[in-house]
Amino acid sequence: MGLIKQIVIVRKDLKMGAGKIAAQVGHACVLGAEHVRKLHPEWYKEWERSGQEKVVLKVTSLDELEKIKKHAISLDLPWSEVTDAGHTQIAPGTVTCISIGPAPEEKIDKVTKDLKLF
Repeated sequence: MGLIKQIVIVRKDLKMGAGKIAAQVGHACVLGAEHVRKLHPEWYKEWERSGQEKVVLKVTSLDELEKIKKHAISLDLPWSEVTDAGHTQIAPGTVTCISIGPAPEEKIDKVTKDLKLF
């Protein structure tokens, strides 16, 4: 099994503050990891054993995020979506970010290779 990593993709168009972004990324990491722990325990165990690599990338719109999510789904990659509760900076139900994986790097890279680091 190759390298296992988790990607979180954050919407930059929402103009969230640094603390808000950190919280949303944290939600995405936990949701994604729990999802994979149940569906692909072998990927989860390898990811946990090898240091739990996480990479945070950015997009500029909900449309761009949706296209990436659809591409991940088409490749049967595990993903999770974070929607905000609306208690602070943004409206309730706003999609802020998604996670892809933890999953094999060669699969994830097919979806995220053209995105920029956050």
